[in-house]
Amino acid sequence: MVTITAHHQVVVVGGGTAGISVAVRLLHAGVRGIALVDPADSHYYQPLWTLVGGGRAPAAASARPQSSVIPKGIAWIRERAESVDPDNQTVSTSGGRTIGYDRLVVCPGIQLDWEKVPGMAEAVAAPHTSSNYRYDLAPKTWDLIRPMRSGTAVFTMPAGAIKCGGAPQKIAYLAADHWRQHGVLNDIRIVLVLPTPGMFGVPVFARELERVVARYGIEVRHNSELVEVDPDGRRATVVDHNSGAKDTITFDMMHLVPPQSAPDWLKETPLADQADPAGYVDIDKHTLRHVRYPNVFALGDAGSSPNSKTGAAIRKQAPVVARNLVASLKRADSLPASYDGYSSCPITTSRHTMLLAEFDYTLQPRPSLPLIDTTHERRDMWYLKRYGLPFLYWNFMLRGRP
Repeated sequence: MVTITAHHQVVVVGGGTAGISVAVRLLHAGVRGIALVDPADSHYYQPLWTLVGGGRAPAAASARPQSSVIPKGIAWIRERAESVDPDNQTVSTSGGRTIGYDRLVVCPGIQLDWEKVPGMAEAVAAPHTSSNYRYDLAPKTWDLIRPMRSGTAVFTMPAGAIKCGGAPQKIAYLAADHWRQHGVLNDIRIVLVLPTPGMFGVPVFARELERVVARYGIEVRHNSELVEVDPDGRRATVVDHNSGAKDTITFDMMHLVPPQSAPDWLKETPLADQADPAGYVDIDKHTLRHVRYPNVFALGDAGSSPNSKTGAAIRKQAPVVARNLVASLKRADSLPASYDGYSSCPITTSRHTMLLAEFDYTLQPRPSLPLIDTTHERRDMWYLKRYGLPFLYWNFMLRGRP
């Protein structure tokens, strides 16, 4: 017999962008008895980490105390979720608690699977390799880029869904532009390893990025993936998925992006999509409600909806989950809100320009800024990326404002 230590009307698992955004919107809708399960001491605006790695922003600007963003009126359970039993409607935590719920929102974020590529975990700890996907490593990326004057630089992207699918390219362009400004670009071989057949899934943005890589002379390996790293010998083994051929590249610096998946504990629950090894929460892509458990919703990186995993997607998902969850509490016959797959990827193409790629499930451009053509790299979009979006994040998105 399981002893329930507490019961809440709504339990939100995860205190990142998704969890905070949906919790505050539920509060604004009049929902009470909300608990948020998250152990973190700090809250991060992760999109800034690319600029940290490119020497364009300080790491500290991306972090604030978690206590400063938890909405008042939320019961903050400062423990890690370890399991969910959706049949008994409970969440188990690292502190030994068993928390009951009427409604559950699952948004614990995404897991970095360093061990899936042989040598990757060891390489990222070595002096010549870094990754902007960790707060502690992003400054190291800039430490590698800044003094480099010749040699080979490798930038990788794994197959499968990852946080901010444009980030593996962004840092390559920031690095290339830095080397161009210092007159050493022609002395550096830049290899960008992409698992995709094109630069981007939306043709109009892909064409613009093709012009960017041509400008910098970047060697793009399409349909390819890093499969092994020898950190001592500075050798990266890349496979071409079209031919099956493997090539070993000796590098002087490398930026790694690890494969990613749902947290291991989540994969082991009935909430996971059993047909997907990545284990994301099995939800309807429009209502964001679980396909088998109608009192469970999910949003953000851990959900199975086939959108790009970005903060912009969460900005559109949070009001959908909040409206639909409130409707379910009122026993509505149908759910009123629908998510269309909107996402945006602000891709820095130089140290002063950015391309804003906005699209939805149809993979068609979905511009949100009137009278501005964001299908081309622009200097004004750079200021949006560096200053506008962080301001909107801290002051509007995390406070449940439109």
